Amino acid sequence: MLAFIGSLGPTEIGIILLIVLLLFGAKRLPELARSLGQGVKEFRKSVKEIGEDADNDDSGPSPKSS
Repeated sequence: MLAFIGSLGPTEIGIILLIVLLLFGAKRLPELARSLGQGVKEFRKSVKEIGEDADNDDSGPSPKSS
């Protein structure tokens, strides 16, 4: 999917944006962009917290079993 996005030119991006504008309307686009931004922010925050938890678990002394 990401390779496909990288191969899009300015014309294709413009056509996609025009289709999105027609589907959702000009009034809904700021709401959609805001929601998408908040979702990405929450996702990055969660990934960062999981990474910190994993680092904390790895750095502590491991219990020895007898």
